Amino acid sequence: PPDASPGRAAMAAPRRGPGAMAGPGPGAAPPRLALALALLAALLAAKYYRDAEAARQQELALKSLGNEGLFLFSSLDTNKDLYLSPEEFKPIAEKLTGVAPVSESEEEETPDPDGETLSVVAKFQPLLMETMTKSKDGFLGISHVALSGLRNWTAPAAPMSVLLARQFKAFLPPKDNLDLGEPWWIIPSELNIFTGYLSNNRFYPPPPKGKEVLIHRLLSMFHPRPFVRTRFAPQGAVACLQASSSFYYSVAFRIHAEFQLNEPPNFPFWFSPGQFTGYIVLSKDSSHVRDFRLFVPNNRSLNVDMEWLYGASESSNMEVDIGYLPQMELEATGPSVPSVIHDEDGKVLASRDPSGDPIQFVFEEITWQQQIPWQEAAHRLEVAMYPFKKVSYLPFTEAFERAQAEKKLVHSILLWGALDDQSCSGRTLRETVLESSPILALLNESFISSWSLVKELEELQSNRENELHSKLAKLHLEKYSFPVEMMICLPNGTVVHHINANYFLDITSMKPEDVESSIFSFSTNFEDPSTATYLQFLKEGLHRAKPYLQP
Repeated sequence: PPDASPGRAAMAAPRRGPGAMAGPGPGAAPPRLALALALLAALLAAKYYRDAEAARQQELALKSLGNEGLFLFSSLDTNKDLYLSPEEFKPIAEKLTGVAPVSESEEEETPDPDGETLSVVAKFQPLLMETMTKSKDGFLGISHVALSGLRNWTAPAAPMSVLLARQFKAFLPPKDNLDLGEPWWIIPSELNIFTGYLSNNRFYPPPPKGKEVLIHRLLSMFHPRPFVRTRFAPQGAVACLQASSSFYYSVAFRIHAEFQLNEPPNFPFWFSPGQFTGYIVLSKDSSHVRDFRLFVPNNRSLNVDMEWLYGASESSNMEVDIGYLPQMELEATGPSVPSVIHDEDGKVLASRDPSGDPIQFVFEEITWQQQIPWQEAAHRLEVAMYPFKKVSYLPFTEAFERAQAEKKLVHSILLWGALDDQSCSGRTLRETVLESSPILALLNESFISSWSLVKELEELQSNRENELHSKLAKLHLEKYSFPVEMMICLPNGTVVHHINANYFLDITSMKPEDVESSIFSFSTNFEDPSTATYLQFLKEGLHRAKPYLQP
């Protein structure tokens, strides 16, 4: 018979407290777990159905439109739902009708009949085709159609435009007590290394909103399809005060924008100037603009990046090239002026001449109460766009002279396009390791930094008037491999250590245990393998150069 002792009974059938419920039987899942599993299964089924339906719709669209037709449709279908809303169809409607509706932001701006207007002229010299690297082999393998938009762009779309002075309020600072040189965003950047980039498969810009409206209108004087937000970071427009008086501001600005030069049935061709920069002098209530200038800097041998697709999909082959644009500039013909002047009783004292000539004024000279040099304002804007420029990057020959004087090594980056503007082949490098705090600290402490264009060093090497500069360029070019080479050099130009950007990206994407070379081993002090590896690269350069730098 079973043992009836109290202890044994408690073990065999433990008592339940008040309100306790019996548990599930052997092997049965708890009700909440079963419900969660059922919900997960339903979600997976729904996702499978949606994916299958999307694939089916994509296949039907391809059958109906063909590759090129679907490519055009996809360039308009911004939310990728395979339906065109009226907003998405608008670029085609404008193209077919020739009528562009006024944007909401422009409708909100009620014109003042007595308000001042500013006349702006566009100056444009087309890209020099011979500066493109593809020109060296006569553009072999590149169809004439691909470059048609570029070749046909020989003059500004609107040589002159008249704008309301108050439209330029977009350039006013967000508050009155900003320090000179303190940056603010006119159009904030929405992209970074984590968000990726915007689609290449687009022909028509999205409708501008808010402060984008003025920038879009100004850039439309050059070409009818400006994209105020670039595909790659950093996007947008940034500004700072360069000078201030009792009634006026002088505002320096920098804009990153690009143009789409082709239209269907051709494939997209992206034209990306390195940057637009400039200044505006305007009253603090934006009723009067004294001066305005916007331009693409032309002081370097290459200043425009170009990219074009060769197929009807986002993954199609893309050609990339770079070239030189001699002039792309907007400039006010003079200060803004009213169309009519009234006296205190409302009587007209003067008005614009019927021929269109403005009222003649004598403007008072502005006395600036505080100001900073243009170079300082431009540098502040550059650092706002590119935090890696917290380290000074000197011109090539100047860097070696400074290194000689300070007995430091030169940290040099040699690349195809500029490192500190949008005509760049080193985007990933500048947006990751070069702006990380440990790298910035070590570069500031132990190196003189510089970056150079391959084309400029090739010219320097062939210049026999200065043998030292020619030798420095030659030592660099001997170590260069496309597209970007990072080097550590002695003050005499000897390269003691170098690494190619493609190899650097390859090893930093590998698992630490898979990296064979101890020279580029990972450090456990930093979570980011790219930062750790670049730090190791710099330290290895210091180690190799130690025998040469000892007194």
